[in-house]
Amino acid sequence: MPIPDVIPIPYSPDADHSRQSYEVPGTKKPGQTGAFPFLTLDSPNAFVNLVEFFDSGRKHVPGNTPMLGRRPLLSSNPPTYANHYEWVTWEQADVRRQHIGSGLCKLFDDGIAGGDPLRCFGIYSGNCPEWQLLDLAGHAYQFVSVPLYDTLGKDTVGIINHTEMTLVAVSPAHVSTVLKLAGKIPTLKVILAMGALSTESKQICRAWGEQVAIKVMDLPELEELGEANLKKPTYPSSDALACICYTSGTTGLPKGVVLTHGMMANGFYAQLFGLNLSEAPVCMGFLPLAHIYGRMIEAIVIARGGTIGYWSGDPLRLLEDAQVLQPTFFPAVPRVFNRIYQAGMAAAQLPGVKGALFRRALEVKLSRFHATGQTTHALWDRLVFKKIQVVLGGKVKLLSTGSAPMSAAASKFIKVALGAELLEGYGGTENVGTATKTWWGDSRSDGTVGPPHPCAELKLVDVPSMGYTAEDKPYPRGEIYMRGDHCFREYYKDPEGTKATVDEEGWQRTGDVGAIDECGRFRIIDRVKNIMKLSQGEYVALERIEALYNGCPIVAQVYVHGDSLQSYLIAVVVPDPAQLTAIASKVWSTNVSLSDRDALDRAAHDSKVQQQVLRMLDETAKAVGLNGFEMIKRIHVTNDPFTVDNNCLTATFKIKRKDVYNMYKQELNALYALGEPTSKPAIKL
Repeated sequence: MPIPDVIPIPYSPDADHSRQSYEVPGTKKPGQTGAFPFLTLDSPNAFVNLVEFFDSGRKHVPGNTPMLGRRPLLSSNPPTYANHYEWVTWEQADVRRQHIGSGLCKLFDDGIAGGDPLRCFGIYSGNCPEWQLLDLAGHAYQFVSVPLYDTLGKDTVGIINHTEMTLVAVSPAHVSTVLKLAGKIPTLKVILAMGALSTESKQICRAWGEQVAIKVMDLPELEELGEANLKKPTYPSSDALACICYTSGTTGLPKGVVLTHGMMANGFYAQLFGLNLSEAPVCMGFLPLAHIYGRMIEAIVIARGGTIGYWSGDPLRLLEDAQVLQPTFFPAVPRVFNRIYQAGMAAAQLPGVKGALFRRALEVKLSRFHATGQTTHALWDRLVFKKIQVVLGGKVKLLSTGSAPMSAAASKFIKVALGAELLEGYGGTENVGTATKTWWGDSRSDGTVGPPHPCAELKLVDVPSMGYTAEDKPYPRGEIYMRGDHCFREYYKDPEGTKATVDEEGWQRTGDVGAIDECGRFRIIDRVKNIMKLSQGEYVALERIEALYNGCPIVAQVYVHGDSLQSYLIAVVVPDPAQLTAIASKVWSTNVSLSDRDALDRAAHDSKVQQQVLRMLDETAKAVGLNGFEMIKRIHVTNDPFTVDNNCLTATFKIKRKDVYNMYKQELNALYALGEPTSKPAIKL
């Protein structure tokens, strides 16, 4: 099939923003809206397998163009990185994916690996060029990749056993970690280090591996094996299995989403529509490749012939990585952008000339943005916003966000402060991260997730228990159902989970409640899952409430908790350090340093400081229209963040509700033990 000459595919500049999607006549049923049309695998020029994405990028750029890169590590103690990136070019990547793929074929053909029903291999590593090269090799040689989050725990061991995989590729530092677990993963035959092992390390690991019947080898050895036994890349059919992508497990054990080449190709190809990128992007490789959002982003960058520079893996160095890379495309999650927004709001509150200048600049840029959609301003960008833009390297033209809701105020601020387009999308693992996306240049899309992608057929279905119906005015509301060639058909070895998620007509239940506005854009307004009933009968959607409170400047993280025997909600709040410092300084009438951890901890336990924190939460709750019973009435404040390491976050930075509750169970019970709130809400000291 010929590769389209125009990648990505921009929408017409004359496209009618007032009609971004439409209901197909004759598809409406009782209790549902009608459906929306979609792009299929049979559409002209549509990609049908993942190998075509690499071919597209290879076609559109010279072979010596940088493709995949990282900052060299100069010293490990303390970690020190070079102020430049080292690159694998497109031509080198082409050769290496063939060597890796041929080497894997040799291992499986000779029985050194293999014997599992899927011909699959796991990738257990943080983001790096080798991760992408292994995945590209898997695409072209018909292997099934199984991404593993790089926080190896009981879930990951369970995934290895669930898929019966015989080979796992790991970062060199993790070889010993996997060897220690050999007794718990009996199907494993080969550990592949994703880099060169030193002579000493190789000898030790090989000897250890022999004792537990596991072959240990490194990537250079595999590539040498492949070069000596070279095979040509293949082009899988659209129904060939490409990946089993496990959900991040916010509410229970991860489920294995079975994804074919066609599903992933159809969804990722649809993502290329509406991207007005005139040049091949330079992308920050920050989003976890074990998550479908990260996989999708890098696939569309590859199709465009772009460049991906991977971050160092240290959250404290993310901005430093961006300043060295100077990306033109920065995909992230709302948490990252909210921190920039909160810093901006703090600058707007400064006294004197600085605060006034910032407020005036923001007012002018927002006014222009609403009128024209333009995000740049020659004067105010130079005088005020240049400092913010330099934070991400100073060259960003496109931002994208997904995975969680983002407030309209934060979205608008990010666009005008960074002088870039921000596209907000919605999707999940089961639909390869592709459901809806805002249109480029739509200055009124903030607070929505845009219209359906060309491949996605969507409808809303009544949720009587929550009072949402397809007949609601002014906008239809209901649970979002979706289908299309990109949507999954089954969870691996889980027929019950599959049946609960996909109906007999192929419609996928998302668990999200949406509304469709007058322009055909979707807005995520609630969640069917993770709802609970308070003692007086009111239903509350805890994740939705958390998302709204995340727009409050004081909030770095928040966990909202309810009890069906209680009439009100409580929360654990991790405050933004800069905001907490400002509050403490005001309450104590003295300057508190941001670096004074002892003072910040005292502030977190100070009742007067906590009163101010709760007051800010109340202001946000009222601004976003929360009902009284949805508002947080009591809080526990802590400076200890929810992290992957303390098991409070998934690898994609979503809150693991059960684990956070268990960590703060004593504090939360103590809040409820204080009795019904009064006009002065109680605070946990």
